Amino acid sequence: MQRPKQEELRAIYDLGPDATIAFIETLFDQLCSLSEEVAALKNRLKTLEDEFAKDSHNSSKPPSSDRMKKRTESLRQSGQNPVGGQKGHKGHTLKRVANPDKTEILPAPAQCRCGQGLDQTGVENYESRQIFDIPPVQIEVTEYKAEIKRCPRCHRPVKASFPEQVTQPVQYGSRLRAQIVYLMNQHLLPYGRTAEIIEDFYQHRISPSTFYRINKACFEMLRSSVDRIKENILASAVVHFDETGLRVGKPHKHWLHTASTASQTFYYSHKKRGSEAMDAMGILPDFDGTAVHDHFKPYLKYPCKHAACNTHHLRELVFLMEQDQQQWAEKMIELLLQIKSATEQARNKGQPALHKNQIEDFERSYIEILEQGFKENPDYDPKRKRKKRTAAQNLLIRLRDFKDKTLAFMYDLEVPFDNNLAERDIRMMKLHQKISGCFRAKQGAEMFCRIRSFLSTARKQGHNRLEVLYQVFQQNLPELEPE
Repeated sequence: MQRPKQEELRAIYDLGPDATIAFIETLFDQLCSLSEEVAALKNRLKTLEDEFAKDSHNSSKPPSSDRMKKRTESLRQSGQNPVGGQKGHKGHTLKRVANPDKTEILPAPAQCRCGQGLDQTGVENYESRQIFDIPPVQIEVTEYKAEIKRCPRCHRPVKASFPEQVTQPVQYGSRLRAQIVYLMNQHLLPYGRTAEIIEDFYQHRISPSTFYRINKACFEMLRSSVDRIKENILASAVVHFDETGLRVGKPHKHWLHTASTASQTFYYSHKKRGSEAMDAMGILPDFDGTAVHDHFKPYLKYPCKHAACNTHHLRELVFLMEQDQQQWAEKMIELLLQIKSATEQARNKGQPALHKNQIEDFERSYIEILEQGFKENPDYDPKRKRKKRTAAQNLLIRLRDFKDKTLAFMYDLEVPFDNNLAERDIRMMKLHQKISGCFRAKQGAEMFCRIRSFLSTARKQGHNRLEVLYQVFQQNLPELEPE
């Protein structure tokens, strides 16, 4: 659009009022069109700026997606404890043992520096040093020979019974099979790298198909143990839930679901993310405790009590505070952290709950901050359907409509502030994709979920994971305690 010259404007003016009005209307239409285009470009620029400003500290994006830029300070408050090991921490310093497995005597020189011979001189004392090391290891082959005798009376052959775990003419033993399952499912190693480790350690090559059969055998033997883990979680008062993408086959995307407590973990793989998968998982439909989650809508359809993860809220509030300078967001962050500190102090003192007056004061402050937030975002209209709400408006509505779920940790001290437990349990499963890639078939994902459920639960209860796997292959399933 070019600016008209003065002669052109005079010519239009000389044509009379009608021509002048028509020219002005044309200019006005062009101005309105440009204004709409500028507004659209501003909204697009704002969307791009908001997306670029998001990282792991102000959104649900993983740390691996963070760009190279200055990080803001963490919301975590500094504690009163000094840096380093705390009082009562046992530590892991290497210490001498009283009875070493092997002793080597190092003889003194044959003569002193002065020239005096020492052959006939007795030993006065010893200075000792100890080395902790692993002796050379190799696979040990044990052959079982079952005696066969013939009865002198009936002439029938009578044969000795092999141990219960010895089922084939040639097979791998329980300890080696436990190590294979441990490397592949606890440390997430793929078939090829596991084969390399076994060959380098033991000078013995094992085929990937054998690894698959070993994992499948462990999967079958853990059926009853993992069923008990699921029952224990179902009977718990508070359970953490989360889900994440899982690549199974090609190009099908599956979802990994987890249900966790402080002492139990249950993983489940399904092709869906929502209610269909949660129903098939078989926990939420019959659960009557408190479900802690990230406010994913399908969770809310279940009749149990719900608690929203406030770490997610804090990230969204940090984004609004930094990107849009929303004052109410900063106040809400301070309030949530203040309530969190109060609940921690109450638990440390052994209080069953916060005082009633304290709860009322926190609720009053919560509502006042939300009211300020709606004033800072005045174009909220509950009947509006076409115009898209801003991130601030969506968060305000959620914090207002789900106040009881956001503040569930304040009303019940058994409910945690966040859903970090489930996120920690699911994090290593995402790492599996980076190390080993996708599962080629659904069966592989199911095997991994069941074995990992058992290993995660064993770790939470203080068991040696390699030792409990050995017990599994010995057909001596360890007892994993309920909550």
